Amino acid sequence: MFVSRTGTARAASRSAISPSAISPSAISPSATSPSAASSSAATPSGDAASARSRAALDPDSRPLTVRTEDGVTLAVRVFGSADAPLTLVFTHGHCLHTESWSLLCARLRARWGEDARMICYDHRGHGESGEGHPATYTIDQLAHDLDAVLRAVAPTGPIVLVGHSMGAMVLLAYSRLFAESIGTRVVGVGLIAGAATGLTDIGLGRFLHRYTVTSLQTAIRHAPRAMQASKRLSRHLFEPLMREASAGTRTISPRLLAVATTMLNETPLLTMTGFLTSLIHFDEIEGLHRLGAVPTLVLAGSADIVVPFAHSVVLASQLGDCELVRVEGGSHSVIGEYTEEVAGAIARLVARTRILATGEVGGTPGFAIAG
Repeated sequence: MFVSRTGTARAASRSAISPSAISPSAISPSATSPSAASSSAATPSGDAASARSRAALDPDSRPLTVRTEDGVTLAVRVFGSADAPLTLVFTHGHCLHTESWSLLCARLRARWGEDARMICYDHRGHGESGEGHPATYTIDQLAHDLDAVLRAVAPTGPIVLVGHSMGAMVLLAYSRLFAESIGTRVVGVGLIAGAATGLTDIGLGRFLHRYTVTSLQTAIRHAPRAMQASKRLSRHLFEPLMREASAGTRTISPRLLAVATTMLNETPLLTMTGFLTSLIHFDEIEGLHRLGAVPTLVLAGSADIVVPFAHSVVLASQLGDCELVRVEGGSHSVIGEYTEEVAGAIARLVARTRILATGEVGGTPGFAIAG
């Protein structure tokens, strides 16, 4: 059985217009120690300028670095104490980074205080994390990276996983590769603007044809400077459009807005294109039953053209203890557009795990239960 919610929610915050791109342990003294290259390790972040920049955005967080088994360093932000009774771990979308969770985590911290610990991190090739070999830019590898973060930063205690877009797909791959954790360590899963299969069937994913992606990847490998120059030119052309969209002074095609945001994104082109093949072939529909052991949340916006809401309907229909939330008017950036509503849905998910005594978490204005 699953519960469905539909909301005519107000935009709690529209300060982050950032749709995803067109596609949808031990403590060691040094993150650069050669002996740490083949094992997970959590260390204080060593990039002082970068750490200061992130600290300005998240003054209550603590920066760490986790080294994966293949030597890639992952930038991690930790909020709260390791003694908290519950840890929430957030995985971001394609071409995004940890800051995409900032508004949401702030709302949740205000709700729970020190009762919950929160962990956000940048995928390999994204944000402040290191780059990996292009062959490692797959959803399965990101699931292994998630395992490295959990082993290094949250080795004990119950965990709720929350993923957005490609991050939601990482959680589905994780539930297959580390099935023994579901229902034992992992006590709840939130899937936001995600899909289990068929990304190229509807939405902007229809443009992700194998030949097109292969040609783009080849061009970037052989002429990276020319491709990067082309991207800089596109950014220059699209910046005024994005300013207008942010100010809300005129109506702009959502498709054009999605393409513009992709061009403005600072993610390296090799990362941007490297994951596309894995996204095209992504299919975890047969393994969704593994999540039946825990409460789940499936949430998406009605106006999402990157990963349309139909994908969320399919996801929820295959899950047992699931709440399906449709946010009216929400785009692929629903976590930044309707932060309060998303926070309320995650709070209800946490309440269903019965780990925290969260009190009143339901009753978000504008939502009605139907199920």
